[in-house]
Formats: sequence, structure tokens, C-alpha cells
Amino acid sequence: MGISLSTAWNAFRYNNGKEIIREIKDLGFSAVELSFNLTEGIVRDIARLTEEKQISVRSLHNYCPVPEGLNREEALPDCYSLASLDPEQRQKAVKYTKISIDTAFRLKAEAVVLHCGRVEIPDRTRELCIFYHNNGGLLSAPALRLKDKMCQEREEKISGHLDAALKSLEELVDYAARLKVKLGIENRFYFREIPSFEEMAKVLERFQGDNVFYWHDTGHAQFWENLGFWRHLDYLERYQQYLLGLHLHDIKGIQDHLAPGAGDFDFSVLKSYIKKDTIKTLEAHYPAGPREIVRAREFLEGLYG
Repeated sequence: MGISLSTAWNAFRYNNGKEIIREIKDLGFSAVELSFNLTEGIVRDIARLTEEKQISVRSLHNYCPVPEGLNREEALPDCYSLASLDPEQRQKAVKYTKISIDTAFRLKAEAVVLHCGRVEIPDRTRELCIFYHNNGGLLSAPALRLKDKMCQEREEKISGHLDAALKSLEELVDYAARLKVKLGIENRFYFREIPSFEEMAKVLERFQGDNVFYWHDTGHAQFWENLGFWRHLDYLERYQQYLLGLHLHDIKGIQDHLAPGAGDFDFSVLKSYIKKDTIKTLEAHYPAGPREIVRAREFLEGLYG
């Protein structure tokens, strides 16, 4: 199957789905992933286009559409945390994830990509990034102390939050299965987010045999390798049997969501893990321009067929 483009690339430039899809089709794409910043009106526009066979939707990124009462800028994937210890907040996360699953069913999309919430601790990811560029580097004593602090803070609080995330998934698995929508658990960018590399195994093994799968984000995996945590290919080697789809974007140092070909990542290393039915989504963000997106599509199609 071909390469989809995430509407994260151009969604904020438009207030209607017709223009979002028109621009994407003009770049040679026939399929998209719907990002998490789309209103119900935009989704309805795109639904009409799918009915007219003008575009296909392979996947959605939770939450889609934007949850009720939030504006597009507020409606981030973790605006409601599936791992919240507050029952009301967790139930809101479950409620709006079910709406995303409903939307996937309505649009005949195969999958919904999920963030599984967060540990409620200060997120120090950006603090650590400072050491990547200066202050003696990631092997300096202050950087190593910060890493230890991050790990300790997370370890102290993870148990309840991971249990809450698993409880939320328990509520979602059967619901999604009835609608034949797969759930893709994405490897995360911020250190406090769930699941970590090791926690991914707990999630996938808990729901093995259900419709819960692994969603691999190239930029996120390489980001953590570049910061000295986990090797990029550790994710794929360990979780390839669960692999449902990929977010394909490039990274230069610790700046990700570049168009593939604009950074330093070697996309050829993914070839042996990609199967014929693996969903492949180009997830470059602004300021990547149309020419970069076309070059990236042609590059990825040439590489993966």
C-alpha cells in the first residue's frame, strides 16, 4: 500500500476539509491520516469526500474530531489522559477516544493511533535537550544527574498511572473490536508519557490476541537514541510482531517532524520490518513546504514500493 499524508501538515491553514484534502491530493496522495486538530465540521467535509471516492482515510490520530468544548489549539492528544488518576478526566479520555473510534468506523479507516496518557510529574525532556547542544554534553555530570532524577521521579509515580492506562484500554478494546477498528499504541516523545520502551511490552502482551498493536514513530524513536536512552531499532526488533503502522518523519539532532530526506535518519533500515499491509504515514510538520513533501513521498515510495 502507498504512503498516506497526515493532515497535521496543513490542517491549521484551513477551516474546511475540502481545502485540506485538495492541497494533499495536488501533491499526489490518495490517502491520509486525520490528525488530532480537526473540528467535527472538517471531519464531515472529509467524510463526504471519502463517500465520493476522492480520498481514502487509512488512520486517525486520537482525538478526532476535537473534543467538545475545546478549540483546535487546545485539543492535543493528551488533553485528556487515558492514564489519569482522576476518574472524571480518565472517563472523558475514554469517551472521546470512543468517538474517534466511531469516526474511524464512519470513514472506513483501519486504525486509530493512541497516546496512552502520562505520569503526572514535571516533564524534563526539554531540560535534557539543552545538554544535547551545550553544557558539556549528555555525558556531563549535570546531564547524568538530570537523567537519574527523571528516571527516579517516573519510577515513583508510574504504577498507578500505568494501571489507569490499562484500565482505559480494557474499556476500549471490545468497543473498537466490534467496529473492526484497530488500536495503534504509539511510542512517545516526552519522557513522562506512557508507554515507555519497557512499558510497551506490558501493554502489548496484556492485550495480545486483541486488536491492540504497535505504532512506530521514527522521529520519536531516533530522538531517544540521540539522547542516549534506547536504540531506535530496539523498538522494531522487540515489537515487530505487533507492528501496525508507522509515522515517517525525519530528524536532525533532536529536531523531528522534518520531511523524510531533510534530516539524518536512514529510512532504509526500516525496510525489513515493513510488510505489505503496514500503514505508512508521512508525518512532516510545517515549515516543510509542498516541494519537500512531494520529494519525501517519491523518496519513500521508491524505498518501500
